[in-house]
Amino acid sequence: MSEALTPTSVFKCLADETRIRLMLLATREDELCVCELTCALDESQPKISRHLAQLRTAGLLADRRQGQWVYYRLHPELPEWVRSILRTTLDANRDWLSPAAQRLEGMDGRPERANACC
Repeated sequence: MSEALTPTSVFKCLADETRIRLMLLATREDELCVCELTCALDESQPKISRHLAQLRTAGLLADRRQGQWVYYRLHPELPEWVRSILRTTLDANRDWLSPAAQRLEGMDGRPERANACC
């Protein structure tokens, strides 16, 4: 992370519906690839990638490449106060996130993760 996250920067980033859904799915699933996120949110790949880039630039997400897949997860240096907000928001809004979670669970051909993560 290039600079410390502030409440203003975090909440501005999370104020967008697509970005908060991406963050809650990453909180719920630990790690997801772009194709899984496009399926879950039923959005185009360019739109999802643009929002993922914003979250990565803000220091909220980290990515890793595995073959042709790029996986996203919460940034390992994400402060505990941000993780706590995400967990609390996820726990209180499972119904709101349910359609995305159901699409993800019903997705055919989800990519396999390597046994050893970087």
